Amino acid sequence: MQLTYREEDRRLIGRRPVLGAIGAGGIAAVVGSAASSASAAPLQNEGATQSEQVFLDYTQDALDAAYNQLYYAPEGLGVVARYSERSAEVREGTSFSTHAYGGTAEETLDFFPAASADAPTLIFIHGGEWRSGKKEMYSFLAPLFLQSGINFVSLDFASIPTLRLPGMADQVASAIEWVYQNGRKLGGDPHRIFVAGHSSGAHLAAVMATREWRGRTAPRGVIKGAICVGGMYDLYPVLLSYRREYVLLSDSERDVLSPAIHIDSIGCPVLVAYGTKETPEFQRQASAFAASLRRKTFEFVPVRDANHFEALLDLANPQSRLARAAVDLILSQA
Repeated sequence: MQLTYREEDRRLIGRRPVLGAIGAGGIAAVVGSAASSASAAPLQNEGATQSEQVFLDYTQDALDAAYNQLYYAPEGLGVVARYSERSAEVREGTSFSTHAYGGTAEETLDFFPAASADAPTLIFIHGGEWRSGKKEMYSFLAPLFLQSGINFVSLDFASIPTLRLPGMADQVASAIEWVYQNGRKLGGDPHRIFVAGHSSGAHLAAVMATREWRGRTAPRGVIKGAICVGGMYDLYPVLLSYRREYVLLSDSERDVLSPAIHIDSIGCPVLVAYGTKETPEFQRQASAFAASLRRKTFEFVPVRDANHFEALLDLANPQSRLARAAVDLILSQA
């Protein structure tokens, strides 16, 4: 049985406009070429045949590959190692302080202060498939923002399997509340808080932008802008892929945590970026999310000739379009 997009429930673009130029059979060709250089085969979903379409024109194998960044960028872990190497250098030569924002060991953040008082603050949410990653790996992003007069915060939070995705979102929200309540003591303006994220962190950043903050100490509209690099914004197709083996959500939880179907709840500008060598689904998700945001899209930035992992490096490069757009978003709202 073919699973179809639920048009009445979602505002995502029905086809993949970013891949339109590939033409019929393009996905199979892309997947086939990637397979020759990837060491790990995608997981086979029980009940699906190799030729059966499970989402749009994806077979199960193709959809699994399209949500597996290493399938398209098998050298990706080497790029991630560069994150850590560059971050170690930054942490050695840059002033920062570490703070607990919650009661568990994972609920900590690093605060890198800008030179001026009452500066805007960017909170970065790391990726890692919702099941890995550490805040220390992303300190390499701090200098770009510090040099622009922007505080930089890198978060830690629990991940799967320690905590399910709804709990992860709650922890990130608690960190934002902590920055709102305590940021002024550290040199930040609580009324100029921005979020950014990469990969699954971009998903969480977008979730924060949709949040109404009812019953929390931070006010509605606490997020003044979001920067989303290489993210997933509708979890429906994600959970048709192999990722449903570890991202365990009910249908209602899936929808609550799908920013693409809560566009009306987003009250701030959003910068959406992706690498032009990302997987077809990560490209489609970025394109569809930016299109559905319409006027709320601050800028839509394709990072040329970059895979999923390399795209984030552009956010640390002051000469890149992505870095300039990120700083412009923050300073234009501040």
